[in-house]
Amino acid sequence: MTVDHDDDLKGLREIGGICRDVLNAMAAAIRPGITPRELDILGGEMLKAAGARSAPMLAYDFPGFTCISVGDAVAHGIPNDRPLQAGELINIDVSAEKNGYFGDTGASFGVGAIDPALQRLLDITKKTQRKAMLAAKAGARINEIGRVVSGEAKTAGYKIVQGLNGHGVGGWIHEEPTVANEYFAHDRGILKEGMVLTIEPFLATHSRDYYEDDDGWTLRLSSGGHGAQFEHTFVVTKGAPIVLTA
Repeated sequence: MTVDHDDDLKGLREIGGICRDVLNAMAAAIRPGITPRELDILGGEMLKAAGARSAPMLAYDFPGFTCISVGDAVAHGIPNDRPLQAGELINIDVSAEKNGYFGDTGASFGVGAIDPALQRLLDITKKTQRKAMLAAKAGARINEIGRVVSGEAKTAGYKIVQGLNGHGVGGWIHEEPTVANEYFAHDRGILKEGMVLTIEPFLATHSRDYYEDDDGWTLRLSSGGHGAQFEHTFVVTKGAPIVLTA
C-alpha cells in the first residue's frame, strides 16, 4: 500500500494505535503462571472493544486472535494452555484490521527474571529493528534494510532466521514488497515515499533455519537456542519514518 491522501494516514494511524495498545496491555500481563491463551483472550477482547478484527483470523483462519510464540518457537505460535515459566522468552505478534486498514506489530519479552544473555538478545534485536527502520528512506534500495539487519546481527554474534521477513502492509496483512532481513545485492527495488511497510528482524542465538510444528502453524528453531523479534508498521518518507505502531 502507498499512502495517497490524509484519510489513508488517519486510518492507518488508528489501526496502528490499536495494535500498539493491545500489544502493550498483553505485555504488561506477562508473568510466570499466566497462559498464552489467557493473554490472547485479553488481546481479542481489546480488539473487539476497539471495533477491530484479528488479521490472522480474518486472512488465514488462524486459531487465535494473536500469535504467541514461547521458547524455541520463533513465530506463528498458537496460544495454548501451558503456563509461562520464569526465565522463558515469549514473542507476541498483534496484527489487526479496521475500516479496511491493517496494522502489524510485535515484540519479544522475558517472563520474570531472565538470563542477562537473553536480555542482550532482546536489546540487540530491538535496536536492530530501529536502526533498519531509520535507514528505510525514500530513494534508498530496499536491500539497505537487509544490509543494516545483517550487519547488526553479525557484529553481535547472532544468526538471522532465514525466510522470516518484513513486508508491505496496509490494504491487507501481507503485501508486496518482501522486506528481507539479509542483504541480497541483486534486489534492485527502491523504497518510495508513502510506502507502508513492516520491518521485523528475527535474530537467534543458534539457528538460521526453522521447521513447522505438527500443529501446522508454529515455527520452531531447527537448532534450538533462543530467538527474538521486534516489529513496527511505518510509512516511508524522505526523512524519519512515520511509525504507526509506536
